[in-house]
Amino acid sequence: MWENVEMISQSLLVPGLLPRASGVTNVTNSQELRDDLYQRIAAEMNLSETAFITRVNPSENFTTGSRFRLRWFTPTTEINLCGHATLASAAVLFKHKKNVNPNLVFETRSGDLAVTQQGEGYVMDFPLNPPTQEDANDFRDVIKAAVGNHPIQDVYLCAQTKKLLVRLSDSCDRSVLTSLKVDPVALQRSETSGRVKGLIITMKGSPEIQPGYDFYSRYFAPWNGVPEDPVTGSAHTVLGSYWSNKLGKNKMLAYQCSSRGGELQLEVRPDGRINIFGESVTVLQGTITL
Repeated sequence: MWENVEMISQSLLVPGLLPRASGVTNVTNSQELRDDLYQRIAAEMNLSETAFITRVNPSENFTTGSRFRLRWFTPTTEINLCGHATLASAAVLFKHKKNVNPNLVFETRSGDLAVTQQGEGYVMDFPLNPPTQEDANDFRDVIKAAVGNHPIQDVYLCAQTKKLLVRLSDSCDRSVLTSLKVDPVALQRSETSGRVKGLIITMKGSPEIQPGYDFYSRYFAPWNGVPEDPVTGSAHTVLGSYWSNKLGKNKMLAYQCSSRGGELQLEVRPDGRINIFGESVTVLQGTITL
């Protein structure tokens, strides 16, 4: 039996910065595909994440519906939350499917996620995931594998997302973060307890220097098949909580310092949620026949 899956590849854009890509597929048949097919398509796409959108109400389509199911797969596994692929999914519906609704809601493993158009971009309403402070000695192997002998200031863990946050000392220059050479194989081998599925390395920014970044970060997830993610919305649900408390501010400008990095505008809300703003551009469109 032949099934068609519409594939639109999207990437997040920040002015003056290189884009990062994610694959978005609209499943055009009336039923979801098998999980193994989702995974095989994601492996073939070989991007950090591939998103799959399906209709909630069969009587509605991608133009009229306001609620959709959304799943994300890395090349090796399904994950619980992904920022850039959520943004790209909304952009596909708004731009290419001419969705008539002012905002869209995606039913996901992380609950309902709303995306609203704002100017040329989109605002994502995500859960805030506060981390708790940990003893650095409990994670000395993974810290050593990631930052070597560079001094660290804080170690926090978000048990909900299994993301470990390591803050470099304020004595470190930004070049320390950008020049880190993290071996994904060694990093994965250094932590096998299952407590950690992603590593955030972060440091205080330079808000007094334009454009005024409040903090910097990089994100590594070899446990989920992603050696390093260029820009990571889900990591900023943890970073936003951490830095909001440390800096005493709710609105922040962040920069993820990968080789294809980008900036994120964040707003931590009093209701325990976080708004993440981003833009998108289409780079490829086609159909996959299964």
